[in-house]
Amino acid sequence: MLVDFFFTLKKHRLNVSLRELLDLIGALEQHVVYADLDSFYYLARMIMVKDESQFDKFDRAFAEYFKGVESIDLFESSIPQDWLNNAISKYLSDEEKAKIQALGGLDKLMETLQERLAEQEKRHQGGNKWIGTGGTSPFGAEGYNPEGIRIGQKQNRNFSAVKIWEKREFQNFSSDVELGTRNLKMALRKLRKFARTGASEELDVNETIGATAKNGGLLDIHMTPERHNAVKVLMFFDVGGSMDAYIKQCQELFSAVHSEFKHLEYFYFHNCVYEDVWKDNARRDKERMSLWEIMHKYGRDYKVIFVGDATMGPYEITYPGGSIEHWNEESGADWLTRLNNHFSHCIWLNPQGKQYWGYYASIQILKELMSDRMYPLTLEGLSEGIKALSQKQ
Repeated sequence: MLVDFFFTLKKHRLNVSLRELLDLIGALEQHVVYADLDSFYYLARMIMVKDESQFDKFDRAFAEYFKGVESIDLFESSIPQDWLNNAISKYLSDEEKAKIQALGGLDKLMETLQERLAEQEKRHQGGNKWIGTGGTSPFGAEGYNPEGIRIGQKQNRNFSAVKIWEKREFQNFSSDVELGTRNLKMALRKLRKFARTGASEELDVNETIGATAKNGGLLDIHMTPERHNAVKVLMFFDVGGSMDAYIKQCQELFSAVHSEFKHLEYFYFHNCVYEDVWKDNARRDKERMSLWEIMHKYGRDYKVIFVGDATMGPYEITYPGGSIEHWNEESGADWLTRLNNHFSHCIWLNPQGKQYWGYYASIQILKELMSDRMYPLTLEGLSEGIKALSQKQ
């Protein structure tokens, strides 16, 4: 059985090996889970999937192999929300409940649900056949059936559902969706490089085991320098104007970066970087820091990330005096070039959908100034950006 399951995962291009298969078999032999498909799903996912961005592939492979309710994409079938909005609650006596017959097993439920999805055209409530609410149909919410599929209901009522259909938590890991804080943290961890510094205070487990084995079982302890996160990150956030539409994404990005990196410095700018930036938007007119000071204070080893939609008038980048807020003696392009020359690793993250980039001349100008290192704020885009920041110069 598990051999066929293993090949189904391979068919869906999951990077699984015989080692994971043997681990899964071993877990089942130890009765980590028993006779529970949902528990098996989570156990198999934990053992077989190495990267959370692969959860969607695993889900499709699992659904295909077990041919359960997971293989029906109800949400892509667009069940109207009002079909699942409960307006009445039907209360049944024990005698009435006893008269309601189950369809007869999961296979029959799945077959019938497929038929309902193909045939149903409108909302139903209080009935015994269609997908709806408050009735005795096997499909829907807030009703009663001794053996049904719960759809669109947040919590148990009668504990009689054979399957529960709801969107899976990992769907946000699709490579072209905007990221949440948790997703951002997972992607940012690819940037974390460690340098061995400090005194030998950390037990080297693998080396100790190997040396002890070679020493005939006599304990031979080996220590290694304690590891510290050596990555230094410097971020510049565009604020105000058109960036107001992306406040949520930027807040999530800032939260994720702040929790992942010990050495983090950040500053704000508007539209394009000029001669100075600031750390407190409420005091931006009084407390600013010049870019010259930043380049003197922070070394070339800092990883620099600009965050902005890059949407502005082209003159704001290319002309002295182009800033809409003050007279800048030198163009934004000059300052951006200086920063790119000083810091060895710089990227630009753009929260605006990539499909719109071609409509703005300013985005094309900034992409050129960044040597094409502009990436969308999606899982795929951030992964590409992290890869660029990690490259050796």
